[in-house]
Amino acid sequence: MLARREPGTRTRGTWGLAVFLLVLVAAFGAQAEPPSITLPGRKPDTREPWGAFLGKAAHEAIGIEYSVRHPSNLVFRNTVNLYTIVAKGKLGDPERLSELVRLLRPDITDTRLLVLFEVKPDDEESRVEGREQAGRYLAALNAAADRDKKLVGGTGFDGTLFLEFENGGVLWQLSWRTPEPGVTLYRWSYRRKKPNASWKERAAQKEEALPREEIAQHGELAEQAIRAAYEGGERPAGFQGQVYLPGDCR
Repeated sequence: MLARREPGTRTRGTWGLAVFLLVLVAAFGAQAEPPSITLPGRKPDTREPWGAFLGKAAHEAIGIEYSVRHPSNLVFRNTVNLYTIVAKGKLGDPERLSELVRLLRPDITDTRLLVLFEVKPDDEESRVEGREQAGRYLAALNAAADRDKKLVGGTGFDGTLFLEFENGGVLWQLSWRTPEPGVTLYRWSYRRKKPNASWKERAAQKEEALPREEIAQHGELAEQAIRAAYEGGERPAGFQGQVYLPGDCR
């Protein structure tokens, strides 16, 4: 004699099958996706692309270099929001800032020289984005600033530094320029290894795009090595080379 099926059993079974199929499809879909990129110093589950990771190192280096060149100025970097910049920079009344803009964080703001820079990769799309962002930040700051403390886009800020991950090995180059007020554009490039040549001789070689395998091998060390070079701290573990800062490259 067949067992009597309880009401709702078929429905539960159908839903269970549907859930199983959805999980199976998701699993196959996940396998089809490119693997997550993970590097020391980043969140284990990050899906941040390589360009964004190197962008973080570039922002750090460029921000520190600006502060080094203006040691007596009050310089805020992209960890500080507009409300704090207006208040601590004594630009005006931070309460004039709307709620929508108070937490925005420009890349570099100098409240002594009254200039601002937005740092972006060196391509046309990013240049337009940087121009728009710098304009938005300046409009917000100047709406809160006193009449004699209005800010403008900064100019004349450029530089170059090199990273040598092994003595005598390949070189990474970070260079930046400010082609228009308030917009600083950076690019990473690469110089091949050349035995028995000084770093300056290798730096004079043809500039090439930074290979992905190089980033995979050394990417996690770039920001740490640059910061250690500026701050005079210990080299990060695994870094056996040198950092040549803009003062060395002039």
